[in-house]
Amino acid sequence: MNAPAFNDTMQLLNGNHAVAWGVRLATPDVAPLYPITPQTPILEKLIDFQSSNLFDAELLTPESEHSAMAAAIAASATGARVFTATSSQGLLLMHELLHFAAGARTPIVMFNVNRTPASPWGFWPDQIDSLSQRDTGWIQLYSECPQDSLDTVIQAFRIAEAVNLPVMVNHDAFYVSHSVEPVSLPSKESVANYLPRTKRDIQLGDGSNRSLGAPIDQASWNLTRREMAKAMAQVETATEQAGRDWSDMTGRLTAPLEYYRAEDAEILFVTMGSMCGTARQAVDRLRENGVAAGLLKVRLFRPLPIETLRDALAGVPCAIVLDRNYSPGMGGVLHQELQAALFGVQNPPRLHGLLAGVGGVNVSVEDIEKLAHDYRNAAQSMQPIWVD
Repeated sequence: MNAPAFNDTMQLLNGNHAVAWGVRLATPDVAPLYPITPQTPILEKLIDFQSSNLFDAELLTPESEHSAMAAAIAASATGARVFTATSSQGLLLMHELLHFAAGARTPIVMFNVNRTPASPWGFWPDQIDSLSQRDTGWIQLYSECPQDSLDTVIQAFRIAEAVNLPVMVNHDAFYVSHSVEPVSLPSKESVANYLPRTKRDIQLGDGSNRSLGAPIDQASWNLTRREMAKAMAQVETATEQAGRDWSDMTGRLTAPLEYYRAEDAEILFVTMGSMCGTARQAVDRLRENGVAAGLLKVRLFRPLPIETLRDALAGVPCAIVLDRNYSPGMGGVLHQELQAALFGVQNPPRLHGLLAGVGGVNVSVEDIEKLAHDYRNAAQSMQPIWVD
């Protein structure tokens, strides 16, 4: 991430506390949360804020993540600004209601701390918990570091309320959630200007002539998905605009796709989350040794910005996808998505799908440098490749 240009305050924060700070500044009305490792510090910090009269939301602690999402949907449907957070098994317990939230067009913002799902039991960073929810109708954003997490959770409210869809922001367990870095905090007033309260087009209330969850016929259900598709088509533009306005306010530019030394790259690493920081260092080392490497950071995963991705990869000889996830029987999820996005492209890059860091295994800068040398001239394989 670039160093902040304008600082109202700077604090040493871990990733989860940076999220809590962002939520406090975004001033949600309702926040139903259930604790789960390693998300719990988000809830604890919000309780700390509320105990100090610094967080005025209706903070609910129901008996499960399923109930937390049910409360979030009900509150959001009435027009309230709503935040919740979870991780791994908690997100999977919410699965049924994730469809409901998206179908009801509730602009909930949820922070998910990416963690390995059972079994076997694990607590380490892996993105398959959120990626396996890709078809529920939630927008998905991925954060690289604590500053990115604070910036993104605030922007997520802007995006969600612009398109009337729920947004899930994700960062890696422990590598981001518990890592401490200097984080620049924008002022309460500047965030209030960035996130004005606006009347929503879709919500319950007197005279709205709407219902929530009522049975409908086939054609009407079909229409809801067409309307959701129209909203999804607006997300990339909404995310770009949210990033530009955020840059005007803070000096930190964010975008659906972010590039690092990629303009003349002969090898382009493509990845998401905390792996981007490691890949960025590997790119610098490779450049110092005469290898034209670059990084393409996928920040917006759903909806995938397909045309922008096709443009970004045009003319690149070799692209190496680093997936910290594994879809059994298929391989890395981001690799699959890029294979589909590049279908029909003239002279596409040789695309290598590497399963790197699955289950939280550390991937070092030296590991990524070696991958560049191993695959820069290798023939493309359609099959995923496990990285030792």
